[in-house]
Amino acid sequence: MPTETHLATRRFEVLDRLNVFRGVSRLLFGPRITSVAGLTMKAAMRFRLFPVLFVFLMLIIFGLPAVIKDDGTARGLTQILLTYTLGLSTVVLGLSTLWLACGTLARDVEECQMQVVAVKPIARWEIWLGKWIGLMALNAILLAAAGIAIYSMVLWRASKLPPAQQAVLKNEVLIGRNSFKPPVPDLEAIVQQALQQVFARAEKPTPEERRAIENVVRQTIKSKAESVPPRGGYRRWEFDLSSYKDRLRNQPLFLRIKFVTAESRAAVSNPKTYPTVWLVGPPETTKVSRMDVALPSETFHEFPVPPNSFDDRGVLTVDCYNAHDSSRWCFRRMTAWSCCTAKAGLV
Repeated sequence: MPTETHLATRRFEVLDRLNVFRGVSRLLFGPRITSVAGLTMKAAMRFRLFPVLFVFLMLIIFGLPAVIKDDGTARGLTQILLTYTLGLSTVVLGLSTLWLACGTLARDVEECQMQVVAVKPIARWEIWLGKWIGLMALNAILLAAAGIAIYSMVLWRASKLPPAQQAVLKNEVLIGRNSFKPPVPDLEAIVQQALQQVFARAEKPTPEERRAIENVVRQTIKSKAESVPPRGGYRRWEFDLSSYKDRLRNQPLFLRIKFVTAESRAAVSNPKTYPTVWLVGPPETTKVSRMDVALPSETFHEFPVPPNSFDDRGVLTVDCYNAHDSSRWCFRRMTAWSCCTAKAGLV
């Protein structure tokens, strides 16, 4: 039968394990700030706001997907489970921070705890920092609980999807990605050459006229470099995957694009679709794959690329042909193009 001394020793061991986080906090912030943070957390528990927020978060996470039905696809599932629940949880946590701060501070003043702390040998900024750390610790606990609950809900709901949608969820939605962009050409030399030709024909333009001419020439050359002319015109982009080519073999690749046209800006209420032809792979080889897709402008599109479409140097070549009769397409390089590959999955 354990003696009283042995039981007391076991109790002290349990208390030491429970106080491990407090010990780490003391090492990082010091004993005074840690004490204020601990008092803030205890006040929040006595205020009973923390348990109420915890139950409210769980109701949002588990109740919202039951009220709003998805369309049965992987993207629809993540739209509800991640976008809506995480967004609403962020709003609740933001409001709870304000609520906790006001509630605990008012209770400290009402119960004269703030006055007791203020007369101690502690700086005002240490009181402020300790209370902030205590509130952030409570927020971290709530956020961790919400994250675990949402992740569990995603796993449970994903197991009920069809196999094809489960593959989409794993390979295209719940993944981290490496992104690659084609190099941006240096157009300054072309701009300066064109400006020399324009100024050679001009009759001593004023400084204001010179700046206006420079802007027009620069914008014209940039537009031509980013656009695909109509009636069979094409543009080629090359993605340098050489640093990752060994890891990308037999791995899924995706192209994410966005283009704009003059017609799309004029017809916002009735968007049109434009016939596009894509050739992906080393030019003039059997590895080239063709995709004929009708796409609307002014929105992002993502479609898969056959694995191993890059050449021996690790360069992925993408050609886009404009099959429209009159519209010129403009691809904005800095934001429109990226070649994505799965990097780290979540499920």
